[in-house]
Amino acid sequence: MGGLIKETPNNQMINPSCSSSEFRSAVFGLQDYMMTELSDFHVEPLVEHYFADGMYGRKMTIEKGVTIVGKIHKHSHVNVISQGIIDVYTEFGTVRYEAPITFVSNPLTKRVVRAIEKTVWTTVHVTNETDLEKIEAEVIAENYNGIEGGGV
Repeated sequence: MGGLIKETPNNQMINPSCSSSEFRSAVFGLQDYMMTELSDFHVEPLVEHYFADGMYGRKMTIEKGVTIVGKIHKHSHVNVISQGIIDVYTEFGTVRYEAPITFVSNPLTKRVVRAIEKTVWTTVHVTNETDLEKIEAEVIAENYNGIEGGGV
């Protein structure tokens, strides 16, 4: 994955070299491998939570060199990268984001991210919930089964 990014202009998407179903299978395989074989090296990013009327913000600080497999978000949402450089791999393509940048994520996107520099990434979700477990149930899908764009 790393070699492709070096030639990517900031914030420009490079089309994927595999199908959506191949990417999804590979990402779930990577996630399983990381959770079992690499569990001793697990690094939990620093997470801060913010609540406002009808909104939930989740700020995550990812240390340089850390790779994370993200969750599937059911809805589109606002993303703000306020610090750092991060490579993002999705079924839609690969992109390097350099702070500062704000963008909207497509719904049903699962990502692999690798922090090139220490990165601060905030997501903003529409919800009236303040209970973190209920928020996660509302905005996160465990897999693609039974949701639009289903499959793996």
